[in-house]
Amino acid sequence: MLTIDGAEGEGGGQVLRTALGLSLVTGKPFLIERIRARRSKPGLQRQHLTAVLAAAEVGGARTEGAELGSQRLFFRPSRLRAGQYRFAIGTAGSTTLVLQTVLPALLMAEGPSTVVIEGGTHNPMAPPFEFVEQAFAPLLHRMGAGLQLTLRRHGFYPAGGGEIVAAIAPAAWQPLEPPERSERPQLRGRILLSDIPHHVAEREASVLRRELGLGADEVQVQPVRAAGPGNVVMLRLQLGTVTEVVTALGERGVAAEDVAGRVVAEARALLAADVPIGEHLADQLLIPLALAGSGSFTTVAPSQHTRTNAQVIEQFLPVRFALQEHSGRPGVWCITVMAAR
Repeated sequence: MLTIDGAEGEGGGQVLRTALGLSLVTGKPFLIERIRARRSKPGLQRQHLTAVLAAAEVGGARTEGAELGSQRLFFRPSRLRAGQYRFAIGTAGSTTLVLQTVLPALLMAEGPSTVVIEGGTHNPMAPPFEFVEQAFAPLLHRMGAGLQLTLRRHGFYPAGGGEIVAAIAPAAWQPLEPPERSERPQLRGRILLSDIPHHVAEREASVLRRELGLGADEVQVQPVRAAGPGNVVMLRLQLGTVTEVVTALGERGVAAEDVAGRVVAEARALLAADVPIGEHLADQLLIPLALAGSGSFTTVAPSQHTRTNAQVIEQFLPVRFALQEHSGRPGVWCITVMAAR
């Protein structure tokens, strides 16, 4: 049985989610202690508990410590089952992070699955629906994995009330060939708003157009219905063979210009780095690369989140990650996965 320190490295919920997903894949039980110990609210919050219960249902697992606030969890899977699943977080917790937990296992199951998750679809500190749909899922397809996503209802933080559907087909894994970066990236902006004055979105759109040189038809403003107010600024970057999605969520007391400015700053940094894969997408790709057994890509300097994720993966799978800065291109890093010796 593996024993994992949940406070090591980045010390957040990703340690738990990766351990749950790969425990289902490998059948290895684990004990995780000090779950999210460095967070202002340590232990299992509603979103994390939903991920634990979802993983337990998918893998017929026995658990100890699966309760709100718990900083210690024992998890022993039995049999992985494809099928039809529905999980309700009960708060605005991230639906995409719950999906992230069970996705590796269901990609390795014997048949197709459908997963419906209720909760938040656009949350702080979590990948929004469009990022998973437009940036992550296409790379999975290139690696031989099937993931089709549908957004049934938007759910903004803190009201939640959203719903996503994931249709998952078993993977015939292929290594990820290093994606190529285009010399002429294509940018498109999209701004969502629910129960927010329209002028807020227009001010955000004005910043994207002015700062990124976009035309009037290259930034779309889309009112949507949701359980509560919400505002998201998104920029889709077509970087050759890879699509990246940069987002920022509107916040009470934060000017619309500042929200859009965050997207502009992140997009400019990614464009200047001249790499096809950004920080967040790099983190998402580690488990698929490990399940495929090999692959590589170039990206920006790996975050502590990415480094911690790699360390947890290496405890479950017979692989090792090499994270190296390019000798001739400062600031450009290559992440490679290979069989462990």
